[in-house]
Amino acid sequence: MKAIRVGLLGIGTVGGGVWSVLTRNAGEIARRAGRPIAIVAVADRNLERARAVVGEQALADGVRLTEDAFSVVNDPTIDIVVELIGGYTVAKELVLAAIAAGKHVVTANKALLAVHGAEIFAAAQEKGVMVAFEAAVAGGIPIIKALREGLAANRIEWVAGIINGTTNYILTQMDQRGLSFDGALQEAQALGYAEADPTFDIEGIDAAHKATLLASLAFGVPIQFDKAYVEGITRIDARDVAHAEALGYRIKLLGIAKRREQGFELRVHPTLIPKDHLLASVSGAMNAVLVKGDAVGQTLYYGAGAGSEPTASAVIADLVDVTRLHTADPENRVPHLAFQPDQVQDVAALPIAQCRSCYYLRLNVADRPGVLAEIAHVLAKESVSIAALVQKEPIAEQAELVLLTHETEEQAVDAAIAGITALPFVVGSVTKLRVEHLT
Repeated sequence: MKAIRVGLLGIGTVGGGVWSVLTRNAGEIARRAGRPIAIVAVADRNLERARAVVGEQALADGVRLTEDAFSVVNDPTIDIVVELIGGYTVAKELVLAAIAAGKHVVTANKALLAVHGAEIFAAAQEKGVMVAFEAAVAGGIPIIKALREGLAANRIEWVAGIINGTTNYILTQMDQRGLSFDGALQEAQALGYAEADPTFDIEGIDAAHKATLLASLAFGVPIQFDKAYVEGITRIDARDVAHAEALGYRIKLLGIAKRREQGFELRVHPTLIPKDHLLASVSGAMNAVLVKGDAVGQTLYYGAGAGSEPTASAVIADLVDVTRLHTADPENRVPHLAFQPDQVQDVAALPIAQCRSCYYLRLNVADRPGVLAEIAHVLAKESVSIAALVQKEPIAEQAELVLLTHETEEQAVDAAIAGITALPFVVGSVTKLRVEHLT
């Protein structure tokens, strides 16, 4: 049978992995897809690198290399465009141009879809083509397919995941080896887990892009990255890691989407989770996503969240899916965001003030009688209940207090913190972290 012809935009780390895996496993992939899948054109600004990856034999066999990505998109002989360039600008133009030309698109670009996904999916729907994006969330873990197809019978109650390997590596080193945040970040950069500019990772933006897509798939709501609450790990102190450990918790950067009566929560932030919880054991640069459905209960998806061949695995899985459905009636394909387009409910993410969680609070106070009673009074005034309290041995007439609260709304905790900070014996600010038990 005639091969599906693929144009590859970008042959860097992931693109090189796609070329390698697709070449190495060509026979097995064709058996699954029902026909061969062949990359016939590669666009990259670094032609020397592209030539080294592709190899002279492939070039002799007719694979075309070019610096002009639009020439690949506009090539009428190409069936599927794989976008691995990244970013919001040129990648968006290329994806929309490919759709306009009637080509299916496979992308690993979570930032593009989280910000411009509504426009891209609408264009694809109108044109009758597919946009597949398994590799955009959690690398090689098939979480998109699980939410779109495997869990279709369920009303999803919540999704929570460690979906950024860089921050998980940093927090693991802080927990296991007692490193400072800066020390763990420098090590992550030296090992290649963190970029020279790690802002997107350590500030939680990368995880928020992914959580935004997961929320849409889970709940059938529009993509709304602009409404996600995003907090990174830059303010995590070694003291908080140690206190969490002593209290039976570990700190992880979680992306969380929870269904609520008033709407849904969409938040990314450092989170204390019990040490015996499944997610607490996910260490190093690994990823894991936990999904709770009303019928199936909790299911866990674990694996490499990044890297050349793990991500290539997801890209090629999308290529196989698109190949299988290439000639299918567009009305009978799995919808891009799991729900039929006319069934997506226009529900907005709740502001963080209305989100509910338990809380960890750390503060320094003057070592004098009556302190605990006054703090408890402020908390009670805001209906915040104390679940646990630890007081450290005073040093220089100051004591460090660590509190865990029962579940409450964020706005109540913030009001209590404002009241506590105003007390005359409180020294400095109050550190607040959220606590999730995910049951």
